[in-house]
Amino acid sequence: MGLYIVSGAASGIGAAISQRLEDDGEKVIRLDRLEGDIIADLATEAGRQAALQECLKHSSQGLDGLVCCAGIGGANPNTAMIPEVNFYGSVSLLQGLKAALATRRGAAVLTSSNSAPQETDPEYVAALLSDDREALAKSLTTISGHAAYSGSKQAISKWLRHHAPDYARGGVRINAVAPGYTRTAMTIATENDPKYGGAIRDFLASIPLGRAGDVRDIANAIGFLLSSEAGFVSGSILYVDGGHDAMFRPDAI
Repeated sequence: MGLYIVSGAASGIGAAISQRLEDDGEKVIRLDRLEGDIIADLATEAGRQAALQECLKHSSQGLDGLVCCAGIGGANPNTAMIPEVNFYGSVSLLQGLKAALATRRGAAVLTSSNSAPQETDPEYVAALLSDDREALAKSLTTISGHAAYSGSKQAISKWLRHHAPDYARGGVRINAVAPGYTRTAMTIATENDPKYGGAIRDFLASIPLGRAGDVRDIANAIGFLLSSEAGFVSGSILYVDGGHDAMFRPDAI
């Protein structure tokens, strides 16, 4: 039986991968701001540190896997909270649990998005990657919630690529999934938003496979990246989006 920690585990993709791991006989520590084994708010530095301390207590003998699923969508009216949860909430846990993962030669999966390659404010992304709080605050005054979301996921993807080799040398594989449109409570709220609903319906109609993603689609991809079957996969970003990224960026490699 392996030991796994999943953030954002109370709903959506986090709940789905937690259930999959438990069905496989693994022990899962569920972290969420609402309910779970660890209750913590990743939107604040104090909350992140409290979450990390609890995670370290649970993983004192090592950790087989970490899945960072906690996230906030672009429709959230508090734009400043988006990078706090989406970027810092994931990176802080992964950095803090690096040694625990190394003890068992574990694996971690971050959650990016197929919106990550979209053009966004480069200064915003750079501020996240350099932890320049002054520049971040300035950027957040000029970008939309959706740009804050896609930019936070772009920063996650870039952070992953920059740090994966170092983690791999220490015996830890880190990868990411990049979901496309996946029906969760968060995305359903956006579908029903009077401002964004029409655009979302048009977006859904353009998915090459002809349907929205299901949380189990993403959980299955995460399960693979955590498994020994992906033992030589490190620093990769797996798009799970019904073919959207290939349609949008046919020349990207």
